[in-house]
Amino acid sequence: MSLKHHLTAPLIGNNPITLQILGICSALAVTTNLSTALTMSVALTVVLVLSNGMISLIRHHIPPSIRLIIQITIVASIVIVIDQFMQAFMYEMSKRLSIFVGLIVTNCLVLGRAEAFAMRNPVFPSVLDGLGNGLGYSLVLLIVGALREFLGTGSLMGVPMVTTVADGGWFQPLGLMQLAPSAFFILGLLVWLVRVLRPEQVEQPEFRLQSPEDGRS
Repeated sequence: MSLKHHLTAPLIGNNPITLQILGICSALAVTTNLSTALTMSVALTVVLVLSNGMISLIRHHIPPSIRLIIQITIVASIVIVIDQFMQAFMYEMSKRLSIFVGLIVTNCLVLGRAEAFAMRNPVFPSVLDGLGNGLGYSLVLLIVGALREFLGTGSLMGVPMVTTVADGGWFQPLGLMQLAPSAFFILGLLVWLVRVLRPEQVEQPEFRLQSPEDGRS
């Protein structure tokens, strides 16, 4: 498997959200606007890259019986540094993201890549795998965040894109887009669209109902 594959496969072909359905909690919680989605995307990508690299670097010295504890400790240490950095230099954004930066520690995408890839591969491929999965995660978050903010407020990154009815224009914002259920709808439609365009991603049924003709054959 080429190094390029580790970086590009998670974007669409093996996207951690649309295919693996990992890390969707934050995808639903922080996408009311594009700025929070972008900040969370950068934070999680940094955590993925650093944790994958560090865990891969010491993988031969980690006892199997306590590997999960060590992985969580490494991830938590990186998340604490990022959270403190945001509180020091991005205080307003830190307040808007609330507890969700800290919850990166429990994000199944981060721990999943550490256990499935970083524990079994050299440092450089592990770093690329973390970067690729972070970018794939970010792509979905930015799409959902952009749609929710634009359709819900008529703006992107807080900058008005269209004139709303309240300001004498034609655009009527959809209040639903600023509520949590809208993220489910958009994410569901995105998963459906990807699987329409890439039928190979559709899971095969675990069982098939037997027809009367099958029983008589």
